Amino acid sequence: MGMHSSMGRLCVAVVPALALACGGDGDGRGDGEGDGGIPTTITAASNTDSATGQDEDSNSGTTNGTGNNSGVDSSGDGDVKFDLGTQPDANVGCGGGGGGGGGGAPDFSYIWIANSNSGSISKVDTQTLIEEGRYVVRPDSNGNPSRTSVNLNGDVAVANRSGGVTKIYAIPERCDNPANTSTGAGDVKAWPDGCIAWHTPFAYASQRPVQWTQGTFNTGTCRYEDTKVWTSGANGSIDVVLMDGETGVVEATVPIPGVNPNFYGIYGGAVDSDGNFWGSQLSQGYLVRVRLSDLSVSTWPMATSGYGMTVDSLGQVWTCSSNVGRFDPITETWQTAYAGGSGGCMEDGMGTLWLANDPMVGVDINTMAVVQTIDLPSYVHGISIDFQGNVWGPAIYNNEAYRVNPVTGQIDTVTGFNLPYTYSDMTGFALSNVGNPIG
Repeated sequence: MGMHSSMGRLCVAVVPALALACGGDGDGRGDGEGDGGIPTTITAASNTDSATGQDEDSNSGTTNGTGNNSGVDSSGDGDVKFDLGTQPDANVGCGGGGGGGGGGAPDFSYIWIANSNSGSISKVDTQTLIEEGRYVVRPDSNGNPSRTSVNLNGDVAVANRSGGVTKIYAIPERCDNPANTSTGAGDVKAWPDGCIAWHTPFAYASQRPVQWTQGTFNTGTCRYEDTKVWTSGANGSIDVVLMDGETGVVEATVPIPGVNPNFYGIYGGAVDSDGNFWGSQLSQGYLVRVRLSDLSVSTWPMATSGYGMTVDSLGQVWTCSSNVGRFDPITETWQTAYAGGSGGCMEDGMGTLWLANDPMVGVDINTMAVVQTIDLPSYVHGISIDFQGNVWGPAIYNNEAYRVNPVTGQIDTVTGFNLPYTYSDMTGFALSNVGNPIG
């Protein structure tokens, strides 16, 4: 489909820990052995297409031929500077709206949860807990969607594990045909819903990660512009793909030589404050970085078995499962610790990394110690933070999702999903949390 751009004055200006806006794989879980919570340090040499490592099935090699991974896949001219942890230096002067928050209370705040079994994605208001839209995300409805990513304008991109990426506008005012858009779970429109911005097909056997870049904030349009979408797919080898966020057009395809895809390829993805793509493999494969500026590739062996991954507010890269691995891009060293997580993970902007499981686990990003656990009604496979500070987890086996207040312990439940397998940045908080938007 063609591109449709918003003409409204809607934007998000977000800083870590404080949002200020204007306007099937089945049941795979990590199984790394713990070390009692005491961090261990591992030094990994930085490489461009050169590293060594070994996976859980003892298939070893180098990235010059057989890197490893295994496991079960269950125009305007207004630039604004943002300082970490503080309010924007400039008065952005936008009239309202945004995907994260605005001058206090958010104008809208959604979590986007994929329904893998039905080839659709649900848009749930994180404050009212009402599902306000459900959208088919591939023309044949058979995409098996999983990872979702929300940009700083509040719009979502979703990757289909069977191939293809789709962008959906968050609010009808941005849509090409708002009269033909879903209003909830019982109102799923035939493809394409009027709020589908674009769909880009891919012929990959496995396409897992999807992640927005920050883009550049424009005070004239009150939007983040020049946004890009990273994704990755695998056939006999791994590609990392950079797409134009407005049109879905592929701008670059970056091969990742020497890393064995083992079918799934890169399993989870995130970006840092410069919009660089970081991806990790399932189990104990490789950590991959592709720079946004020049598309250069670096790889490092993972230090411990991982399932989910994220980048925190300090720029540290995490792999998460029973163990957590923390990678420092400056020193190129790993630290690991036992945590007792399982699926996805995300930092809350206040120094706690939350890991999916039952109980939900909170880990201090500095000490790597477990600092909180919260018992849940059921196992959750993903983690995402909303802009009110709640921690969300989709309960893949119960077809519901939980909103958890980590301070009070209150748990609210949203029901009616269809295999809600999502453990990526479902709200956009992780993107806002990694640091300064570009520009």
